[in-house]
Amino acid sequence: MPALSTFMRKKKIEYFIHGIPKDAKILEVGCGSGWLRSYLKDHGWNNYTGLDIAPPADIVGNIIEWESLGIVPDSFDVVVAFEMIEHVNCLQHFYAILKPGGLLMITLPLPHTDWICMILEAVGLTQKRTSPHTQLRYCKHILPFETVNYRIIGGIVQWGIFRKPGGGKKGGQGLKIIFGIILRHKPQ
Repeated sequence: MPALSTFMRKKKIEYFIHGIPKDAKILEVGCGSGWLRSYLKDHGWNNYTGLDIAPPADIVGNIIEWESLGIVPDSFDVVVAFEMIEHVNCLQHFYAILKPGGLLMITLPLPHTDWICMILEAVGLTQKRTSPHTQLRYCKHILPFETVNYRIIGGIVQWGIFRKPGGGKKGGQGLKIIFGIILRHKPQ
């Protein structure tokens, strides 16, 4: 694993994962080699599903075809898509499968700095992309999601946590975000 990729994995765990309740139902789209699954399983999250177009994913297929893959609407507390949404137009599908109040956690290059990512790949500091970045976008605000937390990292990539509106008694496992920290709460 390239050094910068390894470092960024540790930072992603700190930023995104540590606040997720252990009983949250998590779907990782674009799970690749399964590094996040290994971390989650080793640290007590047992309700994880990985989806990718190739094994070793739990579900092998394309997120755009989620209904034919046996995924039901409003069924996940958290959807994780690290370095994925720049490859396929899929935000509406994430919205459909998240519970009301559920969280979408994404990373992707800033459109105007993707050329820097290509250089980092070429010199072996980061993983090589698996397909072209045809869906690059700025994602500080992704409607109809609510922006919970958004950061630009190193002037090159975007990290965001977004909430599907709603919640109440049935959605999001009672997740609440305060200053970027995910806390459990009981809906009123």
